[in-house]
Amino acid sequence: MEELKPANSEAPSIRGTLEKFKIQTEKLNAWFGNNHVLKDLSINIKEDEVTAIIGPSGCGKSTFIRCLNRMHELVPGARSSGAVLLDNANVYARGIDPVTVRRKVGMVFQKPNPFPTMSVYDNVAAGLKLNGIRDHQKLDRAVKRSLELAFLWDEVKTELDKSGASLSGGQQQRLCIARALAVEPEVILMDEPCSALDPVATAKIEELISSLKAQYTVVIVTHNMQQAARVSDNTAFLYLGQLIEYGETTQLFENPTEELTERYLTGKFG
Repeated sequence: MEELKPANSEAPSIRGTLEKFKIQTEKLNAWFGNNHVLKDLSINIKEDEVTAIIGPSGCGKSTFIRCLNRMHELVPGARSSGAVLLDNANVYARGIDPVTVRRKVGMVFQKPNPFPTMSVYDNVAAGLKLNGIRDHQKLDRAVKRSLELAFLWDEVKTELDKSGASLSGGQQQRLCIARALAVEPEVILMDEPCSALDPVATAKIEELISSLKAQYTVVIVTHNMQQAARVSDNTAFLYLGQLIEYGETTQLFENPTEELTERYLTGKFG
């Protein structure tokens, strides 16, 4: 896989203990046309931990994570400024291929979106085949590994030829997670991954998220504050496109330093 080059003098540089962080943003701004949706966000995301992004609807949570793997720019009229560093390499630097960024930083969306005309097996293998892998043994190993990591292998191992769209909603979401894991990213972004699921399926996804941080850096957007408290190590609270508070999850929930954070957590608005 193509390597991203370290940030140079053309890009904003973040000083300090870079080795502790997988992703760093400095003065990240984002717009949709004239609508300024993210305002000077500077966040350090720790490696091999789960970071939750919380805040009321419309505060910029989804836009923020879409900037991390350059999906924001796919929207007509969208633009951004500032720096996003992945292992101290600016993903927006001149000459960086966005496709390379998205292989390293995978995305799981709010609504499960398996490829409806593909089997379970082909859904997981799709990214690998696009990358030119044709060896059946390699594909078999990667599919099995990814489904195991997604806690789905035991449920589908005898039905790999079955349509991915025929699975239950919770299984479809885990299939999409397996699909993201198959190309061996370093970061997994999840945008409200449980909002369309029932409580049983949600519990399985939360267990999965907790297990993934042993090998991956995970960033999850959630409107469910209880979920953020259960699964994340660190939490960022956004409001009107600004970072209000960011820190260790237990500390932020039990003893927030900002009055606005406390008001949101206690349900006074949002």
